[in-house]
Amino acid sequence: MTVLSGWGRYPRFPTQVVEPIDYRAARLLTPLHAGLIARGAGRAYGDAAIGEQVTLSTAQFDRIRSFDARTGLMRAEAGVVLADIIDVAMARGHFPPVVPGTQFVTVGGMIAADVHGKNHHRDGGFGDHVEEITLLLPDGSTVHCTAHQNAGLLAATIGGMGLTGTILDATFRLRPIECGWMRQMTLVAPNVGAALDMLHQHRDASYSVAWIDCLARGPALGRSLIFTAEHASRGEVQALGLDPFPARARARLSLPIDCPQMLLSRVSVALFNEVYFRVGAGKAGVPQMVPWESYFFPLDGIGMWNRIYGREGFLQYQCVVPPSAARETLSGVLDRLSRFGSASFLSVLKQLGAAHGDLSFPMDGYTLALDLPLRNGVFELLDELDKLVVAAGGRLYLAKDARQSRMTFERTYPGLEHFRALRRTIPGSERVGSRLSLRLGI
Repeated sequence: MTVLSGWGRYPRFPTQVVEPIDYRAARLLTPLHAGLIARGAGRAYGDAAIGEQVTLSTAQFDRIRSFDARTGLMRAEAGVVLADIIDVAMARGHFPPVVPGTQFVTVGGMIAADVHGKNHHRDGGFGDHVEEITLLLPDGSTVHCTAHQNAGLLAATIGGMGLTGTILDATFRLRPIECGWMRQMTLVAPNVGAALDMLHQHRDASYSVAWIDCLARGPALGRSLIFTAEHASRGEVQALGLDPFPARARARLSLPIDCPQMLLSRVSVALFNEVYFRVGAGKAGVPQMVPWESYFFPLDGIGMWNRIYGREGFLQYQCVVPPSAARETLSGVLDRLSRFGSASFLSVLKQLGAAHGDLSFPMDGYTLALDLPLRNGVFELLDELDKLVVAAGGRLYLAKDARQSRMTFERTYPGLEHFRALRRTIPGSERVGSRLSLRLGI
């Protein structure tokens, strides 16, 4: 048995890990096990990629099968990492249609979680750009799912957290780009209400995201830096004497040990936030050219950054609430967080559009993501925040969740019963199960 956790390093569970070397081996192994779930890079924060009894690693499914640079159409196996897709595609003038906050996730994981990025308000989630998947069902058979063939199964698999079966490969379409630079603009919001207004006012931007000072209080509650961006043109970067396709930052700082919790004290994080806010505010209003990697994946520059929170791990809390309730609800969340005194190293606000999957997280509204170290009182705080989110008609992101109650989940995902009904039509579906699905009764 192997003890596994998600990226948050909480909770931890023993599980048998199997790693088939190819599709045939996966087809033979799958019907032999109950309580099985697939796992890619392990970047889900909580317990979504830990099997009740068995965890099937897709690490050996790591080939890009085909890529047409004329159309942007790519077929890749489920274990292919996003970073490798970018390496192949960018040199040929393409970029993934949607990327989450890290490039070290797999194709299968991006589909299962229907990941969203800084452009969801315009372009939807990753699942919106998937045209076909090959799905290994619990009984060992495989099916191809497209908009015209097994369409219901395709829709349920997008955002379905691996509970319809194991994704073997997928075909999706990338977007054309002229270079690897982003034209970024920084805006300053004095509080969370202003940040929401600015995100709405700049909803035509291809990409937008806000960093929030989660420890600011009073009139400055939720003060923010908002970063909008567009893919730059080749002519723009050549005029500045820049290499159109900047090299990936290979040398990465990696934390060799777990940091003591005192490193993330309220005082130290407040000092960091003050410096970060002032530096960012000093760049406001002036367009900047920034490499793709620093705009989309700033935390990837620190290897094993989850060690910042110490050996006990941390919880990421990500909620989304509709526009009509966003100002009041998110102000309430930030106020309670600030009064609690728990220092969130990373606090991010984004605007989202609608999603289509039964268990897909996004809805038309605003999402706030917080990292919280495990300490006394944090579970009680998050239970309190859950009540605010439920009352607002929002929900929590399953790919980040490690502790919400079954009651909270069932009240906030209206597509749940449809998903359950569809799962019952899949041969052997009762044999698929993760620690997440066990906890939430999916």
